[in-house]
Amino acid sequence: MNKVISLFLALIVAAILISFFIFTVKENEIAIKFKFGEIVRTDYDPGLHWRIPIYNNVVKLDKRIQTLDNEPEPVLNTDKEYLMVDYFVKWRIEDPLTFYTSNQGGQIAVANDNLSSVFKNALREQFLKRTLEQVISTQRVEVMQFLRQQITQIASDYGMEIVDVRIKRINLDDAVSSSVFTRMRSERQAEAAEHRSEGRKESINIRANTDKRVRIMLAEADKDANITKGQGDAEAASLYAGSYNKNQEFYAFLRSLEAYGKSFKANGNNVLVLDPESEFFQYFNQVQQSEPQ
Repeated sequence: MNKVISLFLALIVAAILISFFIFTVKENEIAIKFKFGEIVRTDYDPGLHWRIPIYNNVVKLDKRIQTLDNEPEPVLNTDKEYLMVDYFVKWRIEDPLTFYTSNQGGQIAVANDNLSSVFKNALREQFLKRTLEQVISTQRVEVMQFLRQQITQIASDYGMEIVDVRIKRINLDDAVSSSVFTRMRSERQAEAAEHRSEGRKESINIRANTDKRVRIMLAEADKDANITKGQGDAEAASLYAGSYNKNQEFYAFLRSLEAYGKSFKANGNNVLVLDPESEFFQYFNQVQQSEPQ
């Protein structure tokens, strides 16, 4: 019985002693081994690794993606307006040695403070070059790309890799919101007035061109009608002349009958005073002379 207890105690002591000689590295950790305070190794794979107590000590860092998410930052833009910019930055440890030495022993809080200072300077620089409309809509993506490029190089000096940069929200300071909205409204009204003026100008040009084309078409139509009418009159005159030449006496008689018909229309109020021997009664006199006595 005493032997069993002694063996059990020996195993416990051995396990305690072994625990001083090994350390574990998880999937989401980075291990840094020191030799009397000097860094000797940082490239450990996940699993169990050896160390010598007192001679070596090990510091573990979180290699997962970290988030810098501060309170909204007041930033002055090119229109001298203060904007409240809400943002976040995603980063992770790229160089464990540099990260540890540059951030007071690899403290995440210190690393966020260092990155925050770098990002704020880059943010102010970018916003000072742009108007409110540009940073809100037309150049928002471009601003985030510039910010990421600017802080990537400086962040690498701290052993950090920038994964993503995002501007979540941009708000106007309450003191300038009203004036900014008034100015934007005036600009939109001026732009609308310019568009309406251009529209009226274009409308006048279109109407003028249309009226010109209508006048040209009407003139061409009148010309064609007059040509057709002249051709018809010429053809009618030619037909009349041909008929007259075929039987001049009959044609003269027919025209006289038409004149008689128009002169003696049924109207009791018509009175004609003519010489019976006049040329107008030529065919009447011929008829009377041809009647038997």
